Amino acid sequence: MPARFRLTLAQLNPTTGAIAANCARARAAWEEARAAGADLLALPESFVTGYQTQDLVIRPQFWRDAMAATEALARDCADGPAIAIGGPWHDGANLYNAYHILEGGRVRQRILKHHLPNETVFDEKRHFTPAPMQEPYRIGPLLIGSPICEDAWHGDVALHLAQRGAEILLVPNGSPYYRDKMADRWAIMGGRVEETGLALIYLNMVGGQDDQVFDGGTFALNPDGSRPIQMAQFDEEIRHVELEKDARGWRVVAQPQAALPDVWEADYRTMVQSLADYFAKTGFAKAVLGLSGGIDSALVATIAADALGPENVRCVMLPSEYTAPSSLEDARQMAENLGCRYDTLPISAPREAVSTLLAPLFAGLAEDVTEENIQSRLRGLLLMALSNKFGEMLLTTGNKSEVAVGYATIYGDMAGGYNPLKDLYKTRVFATCRWRNANHRPAWMKGPPGAVIPARIIDKPPSAELRADQKDSDSLPPYEVLDAILEGLIDREVSVGELVAEGFERATVKKIEHLIFISEYKRFQSAPGTRLTMRSFWLDRRYPIVNAWRDQS
Repeated sequence: MPARFRLTLAQLNPTTGAIAANCARARAAWEEARAAGADLLALPESFVTGYQTQDLVIRPQFWRDAMAATEALARDCADGPAIAIGGPWHDGANLYNAYHILEGGRVRQRILKHHLPNETVFDEKRHFTPAPMQEPYRIGPLLIGSPICEDAWHGDVALHLAQRGAEILLVPNGSPYYRDKMADRWAIMGGRVEETGLALIYLNMVGGQDDQVFDGGTFALNPDGSRPIQMAQFDEEIRHVELEKDARGWRVVAQPQAALPDVWEADYRTMVQSLADYFAKTGFAKAVLGLSGGIDSALVATIAADALGPENVRCVMLPSEYTAPSSLEDARQMAENLGCRYDTLPISAPREAVSTLLAPLFAGLAEDVTEENIQSRLRGLLLMALSNKFGEMLLTTGNKSEVAVGYATIYGDMAGGYNPLKDLYKTRVFATCRWRNANHRPAWMKGPPGAVIPARIIDKPPSAELRADQKDSDSLPPYEVLDAILEGLIDREVSVGELVAEGFERATVKKIEHLIFISEYKRFQSAPGTRLTMRSFWLDRRYPIVNAWRDQS
């Protein structure tokens, strides 16, 4: 009879800094593992503290609390399966990103991370000390090697563990979503399996933390190239997995596979999840936003309804004399389709009061963008008043195209606590609206099904409606052109010359480059928002505000 091992995988959603609550979640998962007769409960990287902790983890009392909680968890869970759980460890001299093996009422072994990621959103070299190569650990009949997250993206750690006798690789991760990342994970982990000849289990956490969403997608790979386990993306799940040993070594026994979302659903789920968790983990339950009758605020309202429930979303129309009657109709229809509260606050009277107040100082000067921005800032003021009075977090609605070129008013329509569209270019906004109108996932969408975003909102030319007959195209190239240039300058970091060689007009590229650079100060003060790509604004792309360099290629 072949040797067998039962492993419980806990794909769960920790809260950063909620050490006691996270350990309570681990303890509850351990109870399930014990009831299922498991030999080991495995939790993700940094589960004790949540991830990412940023500089919080280098605060001495924080890591002392985390270490004490880990030891208490070991004592509480002495009579049952072993536990493997991520959390910090300080040896008296250095701080490490560790994977703690709890067994028999104590921390029996600590696996320390060797490769510390220091790119995109990761700053682990700032926080932790890189450890030397680690050893496998034995649980019952099985010798396990655990490359921690980044360690599995390099071949040396897995090879070292295999050479030291590891019979399977269990990889704990805090791996955040970016578009099409699952394919990258399969490919990289497949390389580790091919190099070592060992089965591999990739365990990831789920849930939102600030701009990032950890999307789960836990899976296993066997040396024959098969994927016997595929858990869902985004959903919490505790899964009991069987391992068997035959003449070839240890293998993961196949189970039914979860269906994975396509790229449009995955992006939308990420925006919904990030907003839901940002609210839940900061203590907010209700949202307010300005609903203009345009496509961006319509999409944000839909995301908010799906994340929080329509009853927890307040939509406010703040019309001026430049607001088209169709925008009033579209905004009301949008709110009614979602089932959200809808209020109207005309800004004409307060705008006239501000204009009268400024008139002596502005005498003899022509109207310009100043007067347009006053409208936007009045809207921000009124929306923040509602936010303060009713405890509703204000959502801002600028898409990545606008955020990139500064086509937004600081302290106006940029006011707010969170922006789910921050990493979504305008052309993808249109496509995402069409996707949501055609798709509904009742398991995680709290908003109503159907074409909730009116076709007229999607089809009409975008406009800020801050002056008569204004269109976005008055100031910007068509969004298809703008987004292609932005994708080149921001996501691919190509030169002006390379974009010109691709067929774009040099004057247009230079204008967009200029707008990107001079808008850095706005982005520095902008609300956090959902990360969808590896070139999101905040931790992925960090540029100075003062910058005299321009590309002359």
